[in-house]
Amino acid sequence: MKTTGNTIFITGGTSGIGRGLAEAFHRLGNQVIIAGRRQALLDEVARANPGIDTVQLDINDAAQIRAVAQQVIARHPSLNVVINNAGIMPFDDAGGALDDAQAVRMIETNLLGPVRVSAAFIEHLKQQREATIINNSSVLAYVPLAATALYSATKAAIHSYTLSQRFVLRDTSVRVLEIAPPWVDTDLIRKSGDPRAMPLDAFIAETLAALPEAQTEVLVESAKAFRANPGVNEHGFIAQFNQAVVDDPLPV
Repeated sequence: MKTTGNTIFITGGTSGIGRGLAEAFHRLGNQVIIAGRRQALLDEVARANPGIDTVQLDINDAAQIRAVAQQVIARHPSLNVVINNAGIMPFDDAGGALDDAQAVRMIETNLLGPVRVSAAFIEHLKQQREATIINNSSVLAYVPLAATALYSATKAAIHSYTLSQRFVLRDTSVRVLEIAPPWVDTDLIRKSGDPRAMPLDAFIAETLAALPEAQTEVLVESAKAFRANPGVNEHGFIAQFNQAVVDDPLPV
């Protein structure tokens, strides 16, 4: 994917990886439109980055997604890139009681959100000479973190959906890429400065450097071992990874 001359819509663009990508693409001269739930945060990003456009969006509202897509297309008919980035990561207990409301909200946000956003923009994207959908999954799609079992499952689902989406769109002008971040130090969990987390600026820089040659996936170096793990011997690595987290817990 080229990294300049695009018109890019990014969900979850007010913080973390979404904001990092938005600001980086903006600096490269792309027209960037960010979506988020909170108007105050949208305004903050726009003030800090004159030229970035904003739109308020509840990613769990299917009707609003369709309406916002039409609004964005009307304002920016050259739109050719959609980045499905919005997500939430609450902890859960796969061996205990279920917080049903939290579970439903996470599935709507992390799985149905990207599916609905892609569907709302897809016919427009097909009309562009070159277009790209980028789905933000996680290394936890390949190596689940037991303390966030359902989050990991939603990211595995997004990986699977991306494979199908890429195949279905193979004869169109729309390319489908997957970004699978490692643990990046953002407020998705709690920004902590933990040395195990990749600094956001380093993640954004490495991701943008990989985008021009990417055909299917965008992986920073520290994500590659996780991506290589699935297979008949995956269980040992998953147990080792989760035991390491139990022995040295994540910040909560």
